[in-house]
Amino acid sequence: MAKYSGLTKEVGHKKRGKTGVLLMNLGTPDEPTASSVRRYLAEFLADPRVVEIPKLVWMCILHGIILRVRPAKSAALYKQVWTEQGSPLMDITRRQTQKLASYFEQAGEDVSVEFCMRYGEPSVASTLKRMHQQGVDKMVVLPLYPQYAAPTTASAFDAIAKELTSWRYLPALHFINTYHDHPDFIDALAASIAKDFETNGKPQKLVLSYHGMPERNLHLGDPYYCFCMKTTKLVVAKLGLAEDDYITTFQSRFGKAKWLTPYTDATMESLPGQGVKDIAVVCPAFSADCLETLEEIAGENREIFEQAGGENYRYIAALNDDDAHIKMMANIVKPHI
Repeated sequence: MAKYSGLTKEVGHKKRGKTGVLLMNLGTPDEPTASSVRRYLAEFLADPRVVEIPKLVWMCILHGIILRVRPAKSAALYKQVWTEQGSPLMDITRRQTQKLASYFEQAGEDVSVEFCMRYGEPSVASTLKRMHQQGVDKMVVLPLYPQYAAPTTASAFDAIAKELTSWRYLPALHFINTYHDHPDFIDALAASIAKDFETNGKPQKLVLSYHGMPERNLHLGDPYYCFCMKTTKLVVAKLGLAEDDYITTFQSRFGKAKWLTPYTDATMESLPGQGVKDIAVVCPAFSADCLETLEEIAGENREIFEQAGGENYRYIAALNDDDAHIKMMANIVKPHI
């Protein structure tokens, strides 16, 4: 309790001193319905970090065309991956948070672990306020995007900064912007792939499919492409793969602009014609399985490959709440808590 002679009564400040770890992921609709998807896309696609088109022009396109057409189509796709626990991304991120909290508890660390979504719920603002109410005044933020990119990692920072601009008392903050080459990440990813090889046999080719990005972003200085290639290089070295044993591709493009190449779907269509009919696909840019991995890669791209003459196609799951993944998260944030 502090006294100030210029005030007529004592000023009290809640005792603080707790450390918090905040996991952040992209987000998901609340339900696999057109209305829910529309709300989610309206927030997601309005972010200038995500779509770098002059705002007035883009808002006309977004609200005049995209949000009238895309929600129903996307909702149908979400229904294909929805589970009894809801959105796979939400369920997995929640489990990751619970397991990381248990990890610190068993280690005797008094750390508050929470998660939020950049778009949708639980929101950045509500989660930060809850952690503040818990007495957290030192916070480590871990966006669950292994490879830094402005539309994902930088946007996560934007959301935190926007909320904190209105706070009187700011927490000490450490923001982890990438872990694409962290030894524990590479070890966990390589171990997951090796386990698949042991169970199902080594494929003719391993396809490492990363989320796509407009090629323009690379030329403007975004390091995402370079970080993806570094992840690939370290993982295949760990696995002992030769250059002909793997290929790096990029998925999930939209619009007419040129994106990072080679495109995953075009690669799936061309591989069987090159005599490659047995492949395994892994998505190192995703910390949790979601629509882009479960529907697009495990479903849509499988069909493209098989229709082109491919015979054996398997998707290697994201690290999700695997113990090695949780240990990696803990080791990344430990130096800052």
